[in-house]
Amino acid sequence: MDIPPILLQFIGSLIAILVVAGLVAMMKLGGNPVLKSESDVAQAAGEVEDGFETARSSISRRGDGALARGPDGQIMVIKRHGNKFAGRILTSNTQAREEVDGLVVDPGDCRFGSVRLSLTDSSYWADAINRL
Repeated sequence: MDIPPILLQFIGSLIAILVVAGLVAMMKLGGNPVLKSESDVAQAAGEVEDGFETARSSISRRGDGALARGPDGQIMVIKRHGNKFAGRILTSNTQAREEVDGLVVDPGDCRFGSVRLSLTDSSYWADAINRL
């Protein structure tokens, strides 16, 4: 029986993809990290900005983002980016507005984009951010 080379290539590629997917699952890579506690927020903020200390924080209801305030008054917005967290320290260019379902923070960085957070204390954070 003569098997066409393209079929062998397809089967080989399929096997390779399944092996890589199995390794990824076995090593528990990827996934969607979630912020569950203030210590998770403090750790994420410390990874974004080395030495950032968190005095107060609020976590989005889904755990996909947060706001952290340092003891010196700096505020950082944190959002999930792939399977890690990214963040920005907010400046006077930042705009925050309350919406029905939470808070929208625009740090003024088009590469980072706006962040929508469902917070229980969104009015506190909107005031604090807009006073920067």
